[in-house]
Amino acid sequence: MELDLQNNYVKLGISLLLGLIIGIQRGWVQRDEVGGRRVAGVRTYALIGLLGGISALLAEHYDVLILVGMGLGLAVLVTTAYRSSQRIRPYVSITGAVSSLLTFSFGSLAVAGYVAPAAAAAVVTAMMLDFKPELHGLLRHIREQELDAGLKLLLISVVMLPLLPNRGFGPWGAINPYEVWWMVVLIAGISFVGYCAVKIGGARKGILFTGLFAGLASSTALTLHYSRISRNNEALCPLLASGILTACGTMFPRVLLICSLINPVLGFRLFWPIVIMTLLVYLPAAFIWWRHARVTVDQPEMSQNPLELNSAMLFGFILLVIILLSHALWAWLGNAGIYLLAGISGLSDVDAITLSLTRMSTQDLSPVIAARAIAIATVINSLVKAGLTVGIGNRALAIRVAVPLVIAGSGGMACVWLTM
Repeated sequence: MELDLQNNYVKLGISLLLGLIIGIQRGWVQRDEVGGRRVAGVRTYALIGLLGGISALLAEHYDVLILVGMGLGLAVLVTTAYRSSQRIRPYVSITGAVSSLLTFSFGSLAVAGYVAPAAAAAVVTAMMLDFKPELHGLLRHIREQELDAGLKLLLISVVMLPLLPNRGFGPWGAINPYEVWWMVVLIAGISFVGYCAVKIGGARKGILFTGLFAGLASSTALTLHYSRISRNNEALCPLLASGILTACGTMFPRVLLICSLINPVLGFRLFWPIVIMTLLVYLPAAFIWWRHARVTVDQPEMSQNPLELNSAMLFGFILLVIILLSHALWAWLGNAGIYLLAGISGLSDVDAITLSLTRMSTQDLSPVIAARAIAIATVINSLVKAGLTVGIGNRALAIRVAVPLVIAGSGGMACVWLTM
């Protein structure tokens, strides 16, 4: 009984503190107001949080209608207070009223046992209230096509992706709608993130950020995207090349990490080839970035569609064709087709073949064969990205990207065949 009493004291104290968090932010915003003209300040919000906690405590021991009644009473009180304040100073906003009701809810949640969610929600609410100038400034800078693109990205990822079945269909069960559509979302997201990063962070910071991000997701998609940009932005070519090389270099340790987590023996086999390829790509990227660090680069023209769904859909179709072809070769050639399968898979992506061969290497497949096949896939993928810069980008970009990728691929394959 005494322990329950102490827990109730602690929970009520937390309710008071959560209200105080909101109250401090609201009080700071209204710190220049004359006393008595503020509807709610530091003390009021703290007491509202405590009221929510006490209401939840009473509801727990007596009836839930107490909590409902207290909440409705607070809503009426707050509404009346804000309507009265508008007669003195016309101001159309319900933010204060909503934050008061939220504070009451946070106090109730804390006493009900949901302390962590209540605390997290209170902190996020205080931050949202405090970021009013930044959020309003963001709205003034967003164009209609950018808002439409963001909503489309949410539609194809948050709404459509979870609805797709995550299992195989068709020949060999090779067609997985969820995985194929996930690649479409990934590629569309890379394009959108790159657009936003360059617009917000400027050409220099945005390109580097997107390169690092894409290296953990799809460096092929970023290479395609940056190659298209280079055709109309020649001044950006050095930075674009550095971004592409950064993404391509990040792909190698990502492959090594996947292999090491699933099969440490295979990760050990691939360690030095991956390290050599990573250095042969990262070093030119760092040199290009350092050499052009003082070059002034104008913000690129951002009139293009920030969400290129057509390119993403085309990439998804190509991926689907390669998946079917890969399974066909596996069925027809067996173990003898592993290298060919790796080469074909490397034309689009390395993650699928890496996961597949790594799991097989824990069973019947030799780690040496798996390591060679994964190395082939990564080298082929690097050569494909070099070809994209040659075929799509301008000459300045192609030279800076293709040469390091070819050298890295050659060095990696030489290390593989010499050490295995």
